[in-house]
Amino acid sequence: MWYTEKQTADLGFSCRVKEMLLRVKSDFQEIAVMDTYQFGRMLVLDGMVQTTDADEYIYHEMITHVPMRTHPHPENVLVIGGGDGGAVREVAKYPQVRNITLVEIDAQVIDVCRRFFPQISAALTDSRVDVRIADGVEFVKGASNSYDLVIVDSTEPVGPAVELFGATFYSNIYKALKEDGILVAQTESPFFNVGLIQSVSRHIKRIFPLFHLYLAPVPTYPGGLWSFTIGSKKYSPLEPQGSYLPDEARYYTPLLHRSCFTLPRFVQELLTG
Repeated sequence: MWYTEKQTADLGFSCRVKEMLLRVKSDFQEIAVMDTYQFGRMLVLDGMVQTTDADEYIYHEMITHVPMRTHPHPENVLVIGGGDGGAVREVAKYPQVRNITLVEIDAQVIDVCRRFFPQISAALTDSRVDVRIADGVEFVKGASNSYDLVIVDSTEPVGPAVELFGATFYSNIYKALKEDGILVAQTESPFFNVGLIQSVSRHIKRIFPLFHLYLAPVPTYPGGLWSFTIGSKKYSPLEPQGSYLPDEARYYTPLLHRSCFTLPRFVQELLTG
């Protein structure tokens, strides 16, 4: 049996499947878990790969350690989306963190990941973690000067997730952050989502004093090259202030932190286009 994700109208990504472990319909989306030969267990939402056993650490380390080490002392962190728990797991490795709030709209995603991806979701039981089943767009409207770091670990811009890439949402995050706070968001593929990256970059440049985009390879995501965007009120990710780094990091290193901001020319050009 083969699973194919239609990543674009003209491109498919296929994996040979050992076993379909789960396929259910929640109030928001179709959730599937399959055991693949190449990547181990794979979480798929509405036909799109979200995470796998084999490569999840790259994405989760890069969306967390880059902003966590940019800030000198992050204590209160908000994760929007990320119901698999991977971003929470990485943030929880920092002893100075006091509170981690996870806002996930679909409770079934959390339940499924607790069952099938315990190595990713294990930190959801950490005493510092507060899990809220809520719409992230609405949640940040009620927050002010509350967080050192906001991580937007969203799905692709489809359905309810579309608003997670809009100017109003980023403006509300700016208000929810403390005076030296940082936003980081996953911003899709520089090969296939040029318009989205350009739109997000314009929004964040208008709202935050500091803007930077960085890259990491994620083999199961469209194009294999993924982008993340930082908006910061005070600290530049090019001059990280944090000194602590968890020993368990498999992909992220301090040298990689600096190099991931060195962008290929075609990415530089799309940011100025």
